[in-house]
Amino acid sequence: MALPPPDPQFVLRGASAAVHTLHFSCGSQEPDVPILFSGSENGFVHVWNLKTHRVDTALDGHGRKSVYCVETMGGKDRLLSQGRDQRICLWDLAEGRTSVMDSVFTENVGFCRCSLLKVAQGRWLMAMAAKALEEVQVLELPSKTSVCTLKPEVGAKLGMPMCLKLWQLNCGSQPLLLAGYEDGSVVLWNLSMGKALSQLVCHQEPVMSLDFDSEKAKGISGSSEKVLSIWSLNEQQNLQIQPTDFSLSTWALVRLPLLQAGTEHSNSTRRVLPCPLKRPVG
Repeated sequence: MALPPPDPQFVLRGASAAVHTLHFSCGSQEPDVPILFSGSENGFVHVWNLKTHRVDTALDGHGRKSVYCVETMGGKDRLLSQGRDQRICLWDLAEGRTSVMDSVFTENVGFCRCSLLKVAQGRWLMAMAAKALEEVQVLELPSKTSVCTLKPEVGAKLGMPMCLKLWQLNCGSQPLLLAGYEDGSVVLWNLSMGKALSQLVCHQEPVMSLDFDSEKAKGISGSSEKVLSIWSLNEQQNLQIQPTDFSLSTWALVRLPLLQAGTEHSNSTRRVLPCPLKRPVG
């Protein structure tokens, strides 16, 4: 039997719409104030002060369309948000600014979250689902220059990309992409070659979430059949399934961050919970 969730440390109220995504920005030194960003069904991104338990700022950049991804870019003053308006918005929040600095039109009608990877000071790679439903496009930010478009081989029948994870072994190494697909596969892509290096069928249903530890070369993915699958990457860059998996008691899946936020199924309330994994991945 699953353990009950821990009691909340505090409850945040006031978003006035269902919350679809959360992202923490917690500095390591005082007096940096811990921040929680939330994206809502009504298109707003709320910036929550976790000391006062109140909203510092409400950002409106998605035309009242649902926001399903928020992520900081090197600090709490630079933010990325992605919404159902098919736009990825880049925000500069320094000195109290609240307007969109730049945006990317994805032309994709799905709900695959983009993935960011810092490659140099002030330079990022961003992977996102492309206009063609089975493809992934990688851009460099802030220039928005196209790096590559990743296309499955003819007849692969992977379906749509459902989740993405850009990563690299160290600062100077070649960036790689892990993508979870509609057919239940996880695929490792080489960006410079624009080709798939390895494919592993992890699930019987679409892969809804994945994360990867590049130091241990181990990953975890979750799907809509209520199963978490653990896999590894060997020295030949082949993905391999691990014998252990986890059954979930609920359909809802998290993005598997080290620090998680639990959300009540309520239009205006978030319960902030400390949620360590009950069992280590590796």
